[in-house]
Amino acid sequence: MAKVVSVNISKEKGTIKKPVPEIMVNLQGIEGDAHAGAWHRQVSLLSQESIDGFSAAGHRSFACGEFAENITTQGIDLLTCGIRDRLTIGPVELEVSQIGKKCHGDGCAIFREVGACVMPKQGIFARVVSGGQIQAGDTIEHVSVPLQIRVMTLSDRAAAGVYEDRSGPRVEAMLAEHFDKSHWHANVTRQVIPDEVDQLTCLLKEAVKDQADVVLTLGSTGVGPRDIAPDVVLSVCDRVLPGVMEYIRVKYGEAIPSARLSRSVAGVAGKTQIYTLPGSVRAVEQYIEEILKTLEHTVHMLRGDDIH
Repeated sequence: MAKVVSVNISKEKGTIKKPVPEIMVNLQGIEGDAHAGAWHRQVSLLSQESIDGFSAAGHRSFACGEFAENITTQGIDLLTCGIRDRLTIGPVELEVSQIGKKCHGDGCAIFREVGACVMPKQGIFARVVSGGQIQAGDTIEHVSVPLQIRVMTLSDRAAAGVYEDRSGPRVEAMLAEHFDKSHWHANVTRQVIPDEVDQLTCLLKEAVKDQADVVLTLGSTGVGPRDIAPDVVLSVCDRVLPGVMEYIRVKYGEAIPSARLSRSVAGVAGKTQIYTLPGSVRAVEQYIEEILKTLEHTVHMLRGDDIH
């Protein structure tokens, strides 16, 4: 059973935290703790298993709070959490906002003493969704909250079954590979539709209403009479992200002149990122490679997270 082993606070940053009988959590973090405030790292967590492993490595025995964690846990692998996952402890709900952190080196009390620290690699951080009281012995529930990504292949012939959609599966595979190595979880759904304005418009508006995180349309980005994706996407978006597609066209346009004819666009509707990609597998690979470099950061920005 996943549970809280200890709750710990400190009055100053950069110092170890001391166990207390209970903590009161509000939307600013933990009352009386130096890390409370209007930012994304309000509450820190570290497992007893990580502490025991670090101690067994020959450093010394460490008490709860010495790594400056607010909540010491047991029975839960915190590193299986993804960004945005929820941890519920009684009435308190926390949203995971960061996995690990940059080592402060000499600014860390443990590092100054033993020359290493477990928190930068195995600690996690969270923001408060709902507050309440936490004490040792409380149980912890972990709920995964993956990014919702919708992939829509636009092709009259693929939708009619004339040939198989190859770009959609390739995108799905690239996304799976990317998120398998990241601190985010993702749920990807795919569908194939004809190059029809009304159908694409309806699906995009539905995605925005459902607060999908990302929509990727594949195909229908050229200058042909049935190439409608960029026009439809722009009609739905509140803001455009011109730099993304401009860079891709410049990067590949020198070697592949036809790449300059792509009308691909990127934009935002509400909190949903929308990207139009060309339909070929080769182009999809090139575009996804670049889009993924800023996708998670854009999620943070759209949510108002103070992460730089």
